[in-house]
Amino acid sequence: MTAAGLPPGVLDELRRVAGDGAHCTADAASLPAAPGAYLLLMTIAHPLSLRIRTLAPVVLPPGWYVYAGNARGRGGIRARVMRHLRPGKSPHWHVDRLTEAAEAILAIAFAGGHEYALVQALLARPRFQADVPGFGGTDCRVCPAHLLTVRLGPEFS
Repeated sequence: MTAAGLPPGVLDELRRVAGDGAHCTADAASLPAAPGAYLLLMTIAHPLSLRIRTLAPVVLPPGWYVYAGNARGRGGIRARVMRHLRPGKSPHWHVDRLTEAAEAILAIAFAGGHEYALVQALLARPRFQADVPGFGGTDCRVCPAHLLTVRLGPEFS
């Protein structure tokens, strides 16, 4: 995915939240192998029905979404994002259902970062909102969800 396919202002806003140390790419192999956090910016073209055992059933409308995750295991951010981008994987995390349906995915890596800090920074901006309580963060006591809807419209540009 290129920046040309993004709604106006979204990438700039994510970069402001990310700061100077973030690495933004559609190629997971170029991400750091260090532990840290990441954002996945995704678009889905058709309604997506999600049935996840730990959440109420939901239908995501077509649109843009941002998912925040941590990667603390072996291989760090690179390995985790590569898994998310791999087609045909067995669903393990909530976001796997969304990445399988996404038309495009852009990753932003934050070596040493934390997903809850990214979510809180994004939720402080009117463009982002948590529409699916608990999605991706059922164990998080800070965030309402780790999946955020990207709100579009002239008031957010």
